Amino acid sequence: MNDLAPALSVNHVTKTFDVSAPWLNRVIERRPKLFVEAVSDISFTVQKGTCFSIVGESGCGKSTVARLITGLYKTTSGDISFGAGTAGAPIRMQMIFQDPHSSLNPRWRVGDIIAEPIREMKLRDSEKETLERVRELLETVGLGADDALKYPHEFSGGQRQRISIARALASEPELLVCDEPTSALDVSVQAQILNLMRRLQDELGLTYLFISHDLSVVRHMSDHIAVMYLGRIVEQAAVEELFTAPKHPYSKLLLATIPDIANPKRRVEAQAGEPPSPLNPPSGCAFHPRCPIAMAECSQILPKLRQLDENGQVACHAVESS
Repeated sequence: MNDLAPALSVNHVTKTFDVSAPWLNRVIERRPKLFVEAVSDISFTVQKGTCFSIVGESGCGKSTVARLITGLYKTTSGDISFGAGTAGAPIRMQMIFQDPHSSLNPRWRVGDIIAEPIREMKLRDSEKETLERVRELLETVGLGADDALKYPHEFSGGQRQRISIARALASEPELLVCDEPTSALDVSVQAQILNLMRRLQDELGLTYLFISHDLSVVRHMSDHIAVMYLGRIVEQAAVEELFTAPKHPYSKLLLATIPDIANPKRRVEAQAGEPPSPLNPPSGCAFHPRCPIAMAECSQILPKLRQLDENGQVACHAVESS
């Protein structure tokens, strides 16, 4: 389902954190305040009924984006807006967290964990209807109604993530922000959770914002992908366009790290080591110290994200000049 209407619009959003040492330390050691720009002037739109994924290495700012959208962080600048939901009110949103071990209250029974948003938002008229809804949600995510009486520690990691999904669905959201929802799970369990999420999207008409460091995980979930590097979006494209014809050198580097079944013994050479520290980012294009096609202007001028063609956008001097 795609209504060709925006569920979420992010416009020129920036988030800066104060990471300074305590005041007394700075006075004694005569050190200035220290700031890090975790997210820098990013813009994108998520259409209703689609899956928009943000990918990049750890520390690139993608999880910060998820927390800005859900209101866990406030933006330093820029604007985040939501489309209208089915009832005309602002679209309802929930978040699925990365670690199902720490995101579920170990002292609560599963039934109470799932029922909490239903009770708080008064989505059912009676306790009997609430408990029926809990049982329905458990069965929807592939668990049994009797599991409502158990505690989180009695389940495997994959089952706990199913409980997290059931809890997210309990508030009847239309947009789910998924922050690395499978990264803490075994590979075989990852596939089960992704298949479940895809099925729920088809059945319930959900919209996903999917955060991941692994392109192979999001390929079969996504309609559109944004690639982030050191706080900035360096490429946006439709999923098949990105996988078949990536434009930015960093996108190509990420794709090269995906295991190849046809050539399992191939060697993927690391390109110039680790990403630079966001506390001291390089001048110009942040990727230029690792880039195999960097030009002189790359170290001096920050490239803007430009519409390359109808299939996507890219921020790269070398691509623009080719």
